[in-house]
Amino acid sequence: MKKTVLFMIALISSFTVFAQNNGVEMAEELRSSGKIYVVVAVMLLLFTAFILYLFSIDRRLKKLEKGN
Repeated sequence: MKKTVLFMIALISSFTVFAQNNGVEMAEELRSSGKIYVVVAVMLLLFTAFILYLFSIDRRLKKLEKGN
């Protein structure tokens, strides 16, 4: 679990590496109108839900393995 948390922290902190100015028009338009924050929030929500779902499946599998 500790390795997973450290991996997630490293992954999140590495996002600043990808913040380069490459002149993508769609990103510029979303950023200027403030809608980029909605996109980021939805992506974070989906990512968090996916991770929680995977952990719940893992927990259920561990219960089944211990029961047999």
